[in-house]
Amino acid sequence: MKLLVCGGAGFIGSTFVGLRVREHGDEVTVLDALTYAGRQENLRDVESEIRFVHGQIEDPEVIAETLGSDPPDAIVNFAAETHVDRSIADPYAFSVTNALGTHVLLEAARQRALRYLQVSTDEVYGSIETGSFTESSPLAPSSPYSASKTGADLLVTSYFHTYGLPAMVCRGSNNYGPRQYPEKLIPLMILNALAGDHLPVYGDGRNVRNWLFVEDFGRGIGHVLAHGRPGEVYNCGGPDECENIEVVTRIIELAGADPSLIEYVTDRPGHDRRYSLSCEKLAGLGWRARTRFIDGLSQTVDWYRDNAWWWEPIRSGAYREYYERHYGRALGR
Repeated sequence: MKLLVCGGAGFIGSTFVGLRVREHGDEVTVLDALTYAGRQENLRDVESEIRFVHGQIEDPEVIAETLGSDPPDAIVNFAAETHVDRSIADPYAFSVTNALGTHVLLEAARQRALRYLQVSTDEVYGSIETGSFTESSPLAPSSPYSASKTGADLLVTSYFHTYGLPAMVCRGSNNYGPRQYPEKLIPLMILNALAGDHLPVYGDGRNVRNWLFVEDFGRGIGHVLAHGRPGEVYNCGGPDECENIEVVTRIIELAGADPSLIEYVTDRPGHDRRYSLSCEKLAGLGWRARTRFIDGLSQTVDWYRDNAWWWEPIRSGAYREYYERHYGRALGR
């Protein structure tokens, strides 16, 4: 296929691009704003096989120029501000990129009659005490991040119903794996454990997440792109659920760190207690998660241990200021 992948230099987007190039031989154009979490280093393995454009999805001129006179078969949109903590501090940026940016892309797709796939999140459903969310569950976002993603999802389905645009949504559970920016739970804990820094755990640490290895999500998105029905939403969840404190404890064991590094900190506002996705609909398209959490986490710890070239520039830069401002404690060297 010929694809425009927006946000393709980010964690999940770059994994998807690598899979599409290596496993399918797709012709891929990546559009990315290269904000703090989007890095061209993430595309190093395929950079000679793709076209890269630096730009923002909320800029109609950039989108028009990128699509050009020979548009792709489909647009796949990963581009988003994604960190809940940052959305609490700066919600405006999330509305601009996540909602307005999606609108701009949808308009471009409508004008050119392109297929469109929106990559979304389980957080649009809010929290669930028991059972699992299905695609027909009510949307009840709890943070500015999840609210902006919910708005984007609804725009996507509205373009199908109003204009007949062949558009779909794929909602993933919590992703983890190599090249994830260290503000997120798993890479944050891995790098702090390897460095002997404290491991800040929100609240009582008993929040439950459904963990999905990033390559499994990338292949799930590919299944939706190839086999999904326009106008439909598909959940893509991992095979295992764990409390956050279980995840942190396992990382300590894998990293050979001291359990006394765990430090419980004040819970964040609106912190959802549990996420869980039912993936029967996507399984009906032939997808299943290949990686159990215990195996994927071990691979992920090994990757961070062996690839200091990737994360050392982050931990020595602006991330240090963000971390100290957010957690009230400086990172070690």
